[in-house]
Amino acid sequence: MKRESGILYPILSLPSRYGIGCFSKDAFEFIDFLEHAGQSYWQILPIGPTGFGDSPYQSLSSFAGNPYFIDLDALVQDGLLREDEIRSVSFGNDPGRVDYGALYEGRPKILKIACQRFCEGETPEDYRQFLDKNSYWLDDYALFSAIKEDCGGMQWTGWDPELVCRKKEALEAAREKLADAVGFYRFCQYEFEKQWQKLHAYAAKKNVKIIGDLPLYVAIDSADAWAEPEQFLFDENHQPISVAGTPPDAFSPTGQRWGNPLYDWEYMKKHHYSWWISRIRRNLELYDVVRIDHFNGLDSYYAIPYEDETADGGTVHAGPGSSLFRAVKKELGDVPVIAEDLGTMTDSIRKMREETGYPGMKVLQYAFDWSENSDYLPYRHEKNCVVYTGTHDNMTTRAWIESISDHDRDFARRYINSIFTDYGQFTWDFIREAFRSPADLCIVPIQDFLVKGNEARMNTPGTSGKNWQWRTLPGELSADLSRSIFEMTKLYGRLPKPDEDRKEDGKLNADGEEEKAGD
Repeated sequence: MKRESGILYPILSLPSRYGIGCFSKDAFEFIDFLEHAGQSYWQILPIGPTGFGDSPYQSLSSFAGNPYFIDLDALVQDGLLREDEIRSVSFGNDPGRVDYGALYEGRPKILKIACQRFCEGETPEDYRQFLDKNSYWLDDYALFSAIKEDCGGMQWTGWDPELVCRKKEALEAAREKLADAVGFYRFCQYEFEKQWQKLHAYAAKKNVKIIGDLPLYVAIDSADAWAEPEQFLFDENHQPISVAGTPPDAFSPTGQRWGNPLYDWEYMKKHHYSWWISRIRRNLELYDVVRIDHFNGLDSYYAIPYEDETADGGTVHAGPGSSLFRAVKKELGDVPVIAEDLGTMTDSIRKMREETGYPGMKVLQYAFDWSENSDYLPYRHEKNCVVYTGTHDNMTTRAWIESISDHDRDFARRYINSIFTDYGQFTWDFIREAFRSPADLCIVPIQDFLVKGNEARMNTPGTSGKNWQWRTLPGELSADLSRSIFEMTKLYGRLPKPDEDRKEDGKLNADGEEEKAGD
């Protein structure tokens, strides 16, 4: 990586008229904002379809996209929807929060209208090409989604046993019975892909690279687990033997039971990790860089018996380690990956990191504690890493400053040389410390640039019901903010090279904005 910077800003948090951020003009305008602010990267959260709990890390598919992100205005422009049809559906009443209940009720209704009109017209050639190229995952995902809808949203492990075990006759009967629904889910993925690739191409035109997020595990209620049960630790009835989680610690006396199915790593290795290679290849079609969530879980993982309600009865097992990435490299070459290596750092994890060469993560909020000797302190950062003020699982920086002990706050203030008692100014000094880091890449959540409190927190691990909801309001990302970010980026040597060249050529002014005719 070069010395650059970027912003963490989930798609769902973008402004839009339709209850959740999407691939609308607001997304394109944010790419313009990144360009004017001198940023090289846009980091997002996973963009797969979400299920119960609304978490992007518990997606219904590792390959599909979230239909909530389809821009309805684009469907109007294509003649597939009318404005009055959109207005007849509620997407929630709070522009600052996502109402997933309203989306669950309203989005499918409006997308089915668009699908019907699409099917009534002449089939575009690019639609046929999309179906052919993506059949390896799309056929199973569309059928899975259609059956799930027909079963009232029931988790697939509770379906008719012949469907659970994928008996050929049962699958053929379901395809025939649910042909219209299967077509609908294919249509949604086509529109998602078409709109996302248009947005991605615009980002590339503006020299902005997109960092996508690949969850380590898949959800139990996913097309992945249903369609390829041999990849997971399931019994002969396709029920999980063990599930993922973390062991008990000081923060969680009974551990954390995540409930994700565990991989059958022996089977995967025997088959040259083909499922993982397909998954990473798909991610590289969507993103420029892939962040692997819970990277340490590839070194060792915690297995909890499926019937256990808590995590304290689990056991630790060895993961695939570097053998997975050797297989990936053999098949795909050098892939751009960021390793989410937070938590306990063991010798085997260090070895895996060194063998892969992937940059790890340094979260600045973790640097300031009672020991005053944390590995996350900036003077200990190597170049080959990514520094964050915080992540989607952390408090916002302002809320963190307000919540920590007097000792830790004083230590942070002394370390970053902040003289401000105002928490807003303190937050910007904290961001400056991240930009000063030796780390090649610096990523700051948009909430921190906006100096938001904990009302803007994206996720509180171990909780449900109020996560993945926060959104920006129209107009919050101002020209003044982009200029402030640009000046900081310039000061600490993180401007992208293309912008430096353009500035030398007189194409950018001192604020990083395009020169206009007559300026």
